[in-house]
Amino acid sequence: MPCVIAVDAGTTGIRALAIDLSGAVVDVSYRELTQYFPRPAWVEHDPAEIWDSVAATITEVALRQHAEGRPVAAIGVTNQRETVVAWDRRTGTPLHRAIVWQDRRTAERCDELRELGHLPFVRQRTGLVLDPYFSATKMHWLIDEGGVATNPDLVLGTVDAWVVWNLTGGTAGGVLATEPSNASRTLLLDIGTLSWSEELCELFGVPMSALPELRPSCGRFGVVGGDLATVDALEGVPVSGIAGDQQAALFGQACFERGMAKATYGTGTFVLSNIGSVLGEPAEGLLTTVAWDLAEHAAPSPSVVYALEGAVFSTGSAIQWLRDGLGLIADASETGPIAGLTPDTEGVYFVPAFTGLGSPWWDPYARAAITGLTRGSGKAHLTRAVVESIAHQVRDVVDTMRETGAQIAALRVDGGASVMDLLLQLQADQIRVPVTRPTTTETTALGAATMAGLAEGVWGNLDDLAGLWHADVEYEPRASAVSADSAHAGWRRAVERSLGWALP
Repeated sequence: MPCVIAVDAGTTGIRALAIDLSGAVVDVSYRELTQYFPRPAWVEHDPAEIWDSVAATITEVALRQHAEGRPVAAIGVTNQRETVVAWDRRTGTPLHRAIVWQDRRTAERCDELRELGHLPFVRQRTGLVLDPYFSATKMHWLIDEGGVATNPDLVLGTVDAWVVWNLTGGTAGGVLATEPSNASRTLLLDIGTLSWSEELCELFGVPMSALPELRPSCGRFGVVGGDLATVDALEGVPVSGIAGDQQAALFGQACFERGMAKATYGTGTFVLSNIGSVLGEPAEGLLTTVAWDLAEHAAPSPSVVYALEGAVFSTGSAIQWLRDGLGLIADASETGPIAGLTPDTEGVYFVPAFTGLGSPWWDPYARAAITGLTRGSGKAHLTRAVVESIAHQVRDVVDTMRETGAQIAALRVDGGASVMDLLLQLQADQIRVPVTRPTTTETTALGAATMAGLAEGVWGNLDDLAGLWHADVEYEPRASAVSADSAHAGWRRAVERSLGWALP
């Protein structure tokens, strides 16, 4: 009975997970990732630490599975998406710390491009907006201000490309490639043709020669190489599926039909809705992104699927702030119980705009705010306000999706905070549809693993994968629409006070 290993190179840590044929997680190895904050609103990672953690976690899981008599059939990779790594393909040396998706250092450059009238062209070609969240302005900053020299050996890639290159051998024949779900987050991919755009590369000042090759998300990229190939449990194992973390979660939630939607509660929260194989016009406040390209493995379904996305930048990181910044909780698991000590926030609202606001506001100058405090406000009120802020932000996204005509009849949820019953009930109350948590909440890893397994014949087709998804618990709306709308109106007033706070 083989397993598939998923590498989840996330924002706060690196995990390797073994997934068995039933879709269950049977083994996990984890390394926390160091966060660097060299200036306000700057966020960086060490690319060498990312790779070292990937290698260590894969090795641990593969050896344990090998000892259990469970061979590794394939490896899938999923990752934090817009984060940029610059390295030398000849030496393998990172040329700068990775600039993380949360980083806001290029906000003024985005403003300049918008003022020059480039936004309509960018929206039409990429489905994205001009925001420092995305990769292209980070790449330009590395060249223009970060001291990274342009030469034939320069590579500018997202984390998936860095991991796959090293995983398949690095300087000893590593495969330099990415795929559309990650590439569509760079501002450099024409999402209609699924190819790098010369016009966009010229606009953002990014040399096309530095970009990885584009391949389908599902298919063999290469086999394990370099030092890892000397590990018996990994020798000859194919690397066969790659997807950005949020698209991987959509895949892992078996949202294979148009109109199906999921929300992943992680460092940020990301709501994606499958919109099928036909691109529509860009939707105000939202992003259009490539969900996946399964190539021949999609048959008889379309190979390329798109998604409508709302990106919320700070949700799990707000809970981390309660723990690490304020010391109000000792562990994230305390959040729900403490928030449950009060039936409501008594008018307290928390807007977690630590690095600006994403969908539907797209304001990099917004900053976090707490409103409505009184002398009677305490730890439980603020903790509950943080939890409620997650539900309110997701409602903002879902409401905006509905304005485009999207019919969201249910929401499948996953990620760390999805274990919190209070949050999921609040979510159902706010969006007025059932919210369902599956039995396997590691859907990001499950998506990467099943995509790789699909490519290697571990599973036969999408119907097989849909059969792996099982509901654990479903939350129906319980509060009245009037009370939910009243609470959300207060949230919107609080958001208004946070907008534009850090304008230069």
